[in-house]
Formats: sequence, C-alpha cells, structure tokens
Amino acid sequence: MRMMQTLAATADGLRALEPDRRYGRVVAVRGALIEIEGLAGAAQIGSRIRVGGAVDAEVIGLDRGIAHCLPFSYPQGIASGTRADLVGGAFAIKPSSAWLGRMIDGLGRPIDGSRPLPAGGQSRLIRGMPPHASARARVGRKIETGVAALDIFAPLCEGQRLGLFAGSGVGKSTLLSMIARWTECDVAVIGLIGERGREVQEFVEDDLGPEGMARSVVVVATSDEPALMRRQAAWTTMAVAEHFRDQGLHVLCLMDSVTRFAMAQREIGLASGEPPATKGYTPTVFAELPRLLERAGPGVVGQGSITGLFTVLVDGDDHNEPVADAVRGILDGHVVITRRIAERGRYPAIDVLKSISRTLPRAHEPEQNRICLAARRILSTYGDMEEMVRLGAYRAGSSEEVDRAVRLAPQIEALLNQAKDARRFSEDGFAALAALVEVHDEDPV
Repeated sequence: MRMMQTLAATADGLRALEPDRRYGRVVAVRGALIEIEGLAGAAQIGSRIRVGGAVDAEVIGLDRGIAHCLPFSYPQGIASGTRADLVGGAFAIKPSSAWLGRMIDGLGRPIDGSRPLPAGGQSRLIRGMPPHASARARVGRKIETGVAALDIFAPLCEGQRLGLFAGSGVGKSTLLSMIARWTECDVAVIGLIGERGREVQEFVEDDLGPEGMARSVVVVATSDEPALMRRQAAWTTMAVAEHFRDQGLHVLCLMDSVTRFAMAQREIGLASGEPPATKGYTPTVFAELPRLLERAGPGVVGQGSITGLFTVLVDGDDHNEPVADAVRGILDGHVVITRRIAERGRYPAIDVLKSISRTLPRAHEPEQNRICLAARRILSTYGDMEEMVRLGAYRAGSSEEVDRAVRLAPQIEALLNQAKDARRFSEDGFAALAALVEVHDEDPV
C-alpha cells in the first residue's frame, strides 16, 4: 500500500513538471534591447522570457537564432551570459469583482500598497480579440456625462467610442475626470498610460473620490516606465473592461492617452528594427491602434458593453498629425478641445463646431436636434464674422442673421462654461439653450 502511494505521488509530481523547459543565454544588451541565444525553434514573437530569474521580458523580434527582447523593467544587473528562461503561455490575468477600488500595473499586479489582489476564476489574455462584427450588438441608449457641451453637441451612447483630441495644457485630463465622476455606468476601468506620476494620486483622490473609486479599476503605467510596460497597460485596461463586459455590465473605459500608447509602440518598433514612417512612427503603430480600439464597443448580443473614451494628445496642436488622423478614422466620434477657447477662459474648452458624435441625430429627440442645429448655426455665423466685428469692420443692421449671432453667441458660450465640480443635466441645458435660440417649427432636423 505504501509503495502504491509513493508511485501515485511520484506520478502526480511528474505530471506537474513542465514537459519542455528551455533556456538560453544573454549575448548582448543594446540600450533596452536584450539579445538572447539558445532559444531557436522555441521562442516566438510575444513569448515571455525571465532573465536572471528577476527581469520579465517579451520577445519582439527573431534574427538568425537570436531572440530580441524588451524588458518590463530596466535591465539593471544583467550581464553577458545571464540565464534566460522561456516561460510557457502568453501574458494573462484573472480579474474579479474584488479588483474594484484597486490600482494595478500593466501586468495586473497591485500597486496601491493594499492587500494582495484576489484572482478570479477565469484566465483572460491581456492581448485579447474583439467580438466578431457579425455577432456584435448595436450601440445602445444615450447616457449622461454631466458635461453640458458634450451631452448637447456630441452625445455619448452605450457602447460608443469617443475620442478627446487636445494639445497639452488645455484641460483634457480635467474633462476626463469630470466624465469619470458623473457618467452613468456599472463599472469604470481607467487606464493612465504614460502620465505624470504625481497626477495619479490627485486623479484618484480628488477627481474620482471614494465613491468613484469604489466602482473603478485603475491601471497605471507612468511616463518613466519602459515602453513595453506602457503598451501592456493599455492592453490590460481593455482586458479588465472585457471581463466586466462579459458579465453583462455596462463598462465605462477611459484611457489617457492613446498617443502615449502609440509612442510606446513606436519605441518597440524602432528597437526591433522597423523602419520609421510618418513622423517617425513605425508601420506597426497604425496596425496596433485599431486592434486596441476595436476591443471597446458593444459586446455580443445579450452581453454588456464597453463605452470608450480615449484621449489623443495632438502634437503641436496639429489635429491632423498621424496618430490623431488614424484614431479619428477608427472611433465613433471626436471631441476637439482647442487652445483658442481655453485662452478665452471658457472651460471645458470644447469646440462644438469641430466636434461630432456619429450617433447623431438618433441620440437626440427631434426637438433637441432642432435646438442643437439652431445653436450651431448661430455659433458658425459668429465664427465667420468674429474678426470683422472685433475690428469694427461690420456695421450693425447690415444683416439680421449676423446681428442675431453677435447677440446670442456670447450667451451660448456662457451657457457652455462649466466648473470642474458643477454637474449639469442635459434637460436643463436644452431648456436654457431653447430659450436663447428661439427655435421655430420650420427649422429642419
């Protein structure tokens, strides 16, 4: 009997062993790039490598028996000849409802100094795939963000993906914090990709607050972390959002910013030998953007949805730079935040004439569409004549339409002005706007 027990224990131990454990040796370290030999035929693109038993890395290129790897942390202490073990399986996490209220890094590890992170029952690949187009549900009902300029002129619906396009220092992060605090959702998953380290606690404590944090999972990869970790944090943000979506919940996914994800991918591409293309961005940047952004949106019919808001930091206030242009073509609408409006002191500095939601006009009632269109006409007319009015070249009474725009446009601008901590409801906004523009029945939808 004792022999049988010993044989059974030995068999269990053998079954637990990895059938094929491969390892190689470091032959060169070039900047952040680690070159490893001895893994030919075993290592693949995306394979996990553990160098020296302490540094996790990923294979990003293969060249004549040499595996080119990038680490998730800085490769300090790695020398020529250091052992590098091939770790089986792709990067995966096991999210659960116990993750709500927690801060994690790009590999799903807790970084808030609290208790260990409980694992869920199902493993989920960090780099997942979106639902098939033929099985996806349609975009759902309109949801309130609490920001009047958005809810009136660029409404957001369940499962929609909206981009916030802005230069640096014009209130992009502040607008995102307002949306995170007030938007209707079951769960919020927030990815802070490449952001300033000092702003993380400010965002969590001041902008989200205890109530907002209780329904949120925050994924953080600050600007000082390696490119691979910044890219991984964006994928992890989407993987956590997909977990809650598959439970039938309405998920609000906020990512700040997609541009820094693209910059991280550019660093990885250049390190792997890709040629730089448009403004230094490598071809894989424009291949990875849709793979990331398409993971947001409605789930399979009967499941939940992921409503995505993605910020885009436009380079030099050029809203047609490569990343902004590519993202605008993928998403279901774009909100433009301009420095010119911010300099006038109107916040959030949303340019309503340049912003558009592709769920219009279906997201609004017919009467609301008429109000919105009338206000756009007034603002457009005033924008065309603003310089002439300021210079005194326009004489009052020359055009009834221009006179009306000159009178009403500043009042509409004042209506759109909103403090950071002042929530607004779209019904009140439409009522106030209707009183200003005096909509007539003959105004078309």
